[in-house]
Amino acid sequence: MSSTPLVTRFAPSPTGHLHLGNARTALLNFLAARHAGGQFILRVEDTDEARSSEEFMRELFQDLHWLGLEWDEGPDIGGPHVVYRQQQRRQIYEEWLARLDAAGLTYPCFCTPGELNIARKQLLAAGKPPRYAGTCRNLTEEQRAERLVSGKAAALRFRVPPSQIIRFDDVVHGEQRFNSDDIGDFIIRRADGSTAFFFSNAIDDALMGVTLVLRGDDHLTNTPRQILILQALNLPIPRYAHVALLQGMDGAKLSKRHGDLSLRDLRKRGYLPSAVRNHLVRLGHTCVSDGWLDEAAMSAEFDLNRLGRAAAKFDEAQLRHWQKEGVARLSLDDFLVWISNQLPTGVETARLGQFAQAIRYNVEFPTDAKLWVDVVFGVPADADADAMARIREAGSEFFATAAQLFAAGGKEFRQLARELGERTGRKGPALYMPLRAALTGVLHGPELGPLLALINPQEIVARLETAARVAG
Repeated sequence: MSSTPLVTRFAPSPTGHLHLGNARTALLNFLAARHAGGQFILRVEDTDEARSSEEFMRELFQDLHWLGLEWDEGPDIGGPHVVYRQQQRRQIYEEWLARLDAAGLTYPCFCTPGELNIARKQLLAAGKPPRYAGTCRNLTEEQRAERLVSGKAAALRFRVPPSQIIRFDDVVHGEQRFNSDDIGDFIIRRADGSTAFFFSNAIDDALMGVTLVLRGDDHLTNTPRQILILQALNLPIPRYAHVALLQGMDGAKLSKRHGDLSLRDLRKRGYLPSAVRNHLVRLGHTCVSDGWLDEAAMSAEFDLNRLGRAAAKFDEAQLRHWQKEGVARLSLDDFLVWISNQLPTGVETARLGQFAQAIRYNVEFPTDAKLWVDVVFGVPADADADAMARIREAGSEFFATAAQLFAAGGKEFRQLARELGERTGRKGPALYMPLRAALTGVLHGPELGPLLALINPQEIVARLETAARVAG
């Protein structure tokens, strides 16, 4: 390991909601920096002005903060590099493009997208790599001037040196070797004047002191191009770590067809950020602990050497496991805040606290609390089919007896249930399931005693009398 302080970055484009795969990349970069006591930079790559928006950028900040990530430098907080949005770094890029041009390492390319597409198809049909054929590489100055005067738009290409092997050690994949003859000259500035990813991304990493570029392995073949640029400009080259892209459980690349998989979607559905972090950190990274990791433990456990090459599969069943773990770890106050949109108004704080304590281990998402709010503070929904079957099976006499006992009052639920069992000859599920069905409308849920302690006694009796009529 180098003694140079570790500096990582996350560089999203604000062209849509933050996808789960990109959220994992952000988390891994954050943890790598925190584990090493280094710096984590947020940089916005918004050169695609047509698709980028201020709204998406604001939402990006909100989602990352919600996930629990805090950056040391970025567009919203500044830093020693001053500007962290690519739209505002154009002058910087032009200066470095000029250096390449002065060294004879660039040339204008007048090929149209249609011409490039035809050439690409021809190469693929011939079984060759779809590299640029060099059509404009050797144009004379007069030929270039003629095309420019005629109004032809020109992109700018980097002259890839021939017969070179580009080597680098990837943290995940080990030694990588690429032949420059297989790469072909590539665009570093588009015809509209915007710089291409290959160029601006590499320049920013070097100028901002990024020492580790941790990203998806779909960028693995981009790396030799960026190394060539940095070598040509005598700029520092970071280490690279390319992690496998996320897949669905069907083995296909994670996409919308696997469900709502933006971070904002999960947030709206009620997932806890701590649950999302516990799942994401295990996708493509092996943790020593199989159990719950809080923020400090997660940073301590993170290890670049445990990043895996195998494709990581997003499994919502596993995410829901961590959700249950996370909900169980919420303080009572935090749990109440989390379900606050489901709670009735005008209920005293102490009673709400008792309610939260009674239901908390039966709630996975905030909306789950609505059922129990209706049971305790309002009118429960009609009994579902299974509950209705239990009510009819128990019979009218069972509920009439139960109503008499509960109407007498003065006793706790356990004692009343015991007396009801003695009178009706029922015990275990045969005793408790019909009661639960009549009083809540479902056959599952929190312990009955604490729930019933919060319900008006007259309401309990009324529900039992209704069950008696239904069962009769």
